[in-house]
Amino acid sequence: MNNNDWLIRTRLLVGNDGVNRLAELHILLAGVGGVGGFVAEALARAGVGKLTLIDMDKVADSNRNRQIVALVNTLGRDKVEVMRERIALINPDCDVVVVNRMVCHDAEVLLSECRPDVVVDAIDSLNCKVALLIAAVHAGIPVYSSMGAGRRLDVRKVCIQDVMDTTGCALAREVRTRLRKAGIGRGITCVASTELPRAAGPLEAAGEGRARAVNGTLSYMPGIFGLMLAGEVLRQVLVQD
Repeated sequence: MNNNDWLIRTRLLVGNDGVNRLAELHILLAGVGGVGGFVAEALARAGVGKLTLIDMDKVADSNRNRQIVALVNTLGRDKVEVMRERIALINPDCDVVVVNRMVCHDAEVLLSECRPDVVVDAIDSLNCKVALLIAAVHAGIPVYSSMGAGRRLDVRKVCIQDVMDTTGCALAREVRTRLRKAGIGRGITCVASTELPRAAGPLEAAGEGRARAVNGTLSYMPGIFGLMLAGEVLRQVLVQD
């Protein structure tokens, strides 16, 4: 056993072939907030060779209760930049590309330029989420998605399933509706909860004059979603044969 090999525990589980497969993998992750930050960290610690991270948000004080990028000394900074620095301290061999903007209707162009092996969606915005899912399906790229983690407490109700099979998640229901209108059915794996959500918070102003409800979230639930999502991606990559 080589104690200087930081991936020795990974190698013991998946072998040299598994470690090499992960090192050659390029994953595009959209959203590095509550769920996505934990996805990014799990992928980096697994030895994934390249990550393209997409997010336009900056770290806010209210993020500190659940987001891995949110610390008192990262407030106001771009989330993708904070995540890139964190990954460099974990896995300096990981090639991290950051895209500091929203991805929506240009998702197909972005995927054709980046050419990732896998797409992971941890986007909050419904329009952007669906646009990315549709673009990935059209491009023939395996895509994994996070549904709603907010307003929930029961970890026993979190599960991995096809987005067409979820129950109790309004976000997943709307995603399904839009995917079907685009002619897309089964085949998108997601993490979702069957727990009925608790009441939404007050409305707050959003862009373009809109208002939206503020969802309450506790520290552990976005992390559980993110680690389960990353785990399913890695499992599928490692057992694909």
